[in-house]
Amino acid sequence: MSLIARLQKQPTRKASVGNGFRTEEQKKEDFYNELKSRVHYRLLDLLDLSRLAGADDAQLFQDIRRGIEIILGEDNIALSLTEKERLTKDIRDELLGYGPLEQLLGDATVSDVLVNGYDSVYVERRGKLEKTPVRFKDNAHLLKIIEKIASGVGRRVDESCPMVDARLPDGSRVNAIIAPLALDGPALSIRKFSKDPYKVHDLIEFGTITEGIAKVLEAMVKARLNILISGGTGSGKTTFLNVLSAFIPNDERIITIEDAAELQLQQDHVVRLETRPPNMEGMGEVTQRDLVRNALRMRPERIILGEVRQAEALDMLQAMNTGHDGSLATIHANTPRDALVRLETMVAMAGLNIPDKALRHQIASAIHVVIQVARLKDGSRKMLYLNEIVGMEGEVIVMQEIFRYEMLGLTEEGKVRGRFRATGIRPKFMTQLEALGVDLPSNVFREKN
Repeated sequence: MSLIARLQKQPTRKASVGNGFRTEEQKKEDFYNELKSRVHYRLLDLLDLSRLAGADDAQLFQDIRRGIEIILGEDNIALSLTEKERLTKDIRDELLGYGPLEQLLGDATVSDVLVNGYDSVYVERRGKLEKTPVRFKDNAHLLKIIEKIASGVGRRVDESCPMVDARLPDGSRVNAIIAPLALDGPALSIRKFSKDPYKVHDLIEFGTITEGIAKVLEAMVKARLNILISGGTGSGKTTFLNVLSAFIPNDERIITIEDAAELQLQQDHVVRLETRPPNMEGMGEVTQRDLVRNALRMRPERIILGEVRQAEALDMLQAMNTGHDGSLATIHANTPRDALVRLETMVAMAGLNIPDKALRHQIASAIHVVIQVARLKDGSRKMLYLNEIVGMEGEVIVMQEIFRYEMLGLTEEGKVRGRFRATGIRPKFMTQLEALGVDLPSNVFREKN
């Protein structure tokens, strides 16, 4: 008897889930998950997992299919061909992948995966959230997947350490939080990264920047300006940082420092450093500040800091001010001015009593450009401002706006209408660009009405 036939023989109630009843579709899914779990555990005794790890996909699929047929035959369970194919694929994902997440991770249109408990999975497509039919068997199943992700990068998640930042093999960023902090079951957030990193022409095509602005960005990176990329969560800071890093010449030594390694640099000479959380005894922690200090002893030509979070801001500023130019970093902030204020706050975390004026002078000397990126109402991502830091006036850091994005309203389809505008100000860094022989179109900074 097939799985569907078995379900059809069971009495069904079309009452709501809120009344404690299961719909026919939910009963079917529960039955399938129970069968998958039983077959999965019995399959572990039949297969040589060490051999499967090195097998190609076709051979692996055949081995799992034969094992499933043996188990179904022993239990006298008949499934249709479609049901067998689905069962085989799902069990393969459980054995060597991340279970129900695999279909979402393999979907190129999905940029974020958000799991709010075992039966509530959302994704972001084109900047908009939508719920999916994907679900886990239960919270214990979801927890096992989270543990598998964390252990893959040498991290742990349990009641004593209920929060974890990790990454997938492709660099996708992962955050998970479990009980007792998550009250409704484990919560998992995955920021996917494209297998083919975005290039500058992709940002132009998406409307994030214009071709003229792209030429200016390339010139700034090649001229070794220190650039800070500011933005909110999901605004595209890391993607923008990746695109800027592609302009770094291939013969320079680059050191990246991140909490969870996710940058996708294409150069040959790259050293990637990643922080380490404390062990169960609270020992062995390595912070971003430790890594920045160590990086200065590694003969870097460029230092890229994935995100400035705490006291490492002080060491980053000192590095920029002592010959390590051409550095790139991101920071969470809503405006370029807020980004500088946040930097001051983070330097204060270092515990040094630096006068405000001296600190702001150090920031003004270290950072040349602040770029603000944002995700707009329609889900699109734009570079809103490109501001140059020109020095100090009294105790205030002075910035001048070089480019801005002006929002003009919404279309009938709900898309943001707007335009990029040069302010007409010729930046101070043009002197540095010209000294290096960098040539930019004469009208790139010309104000347009």
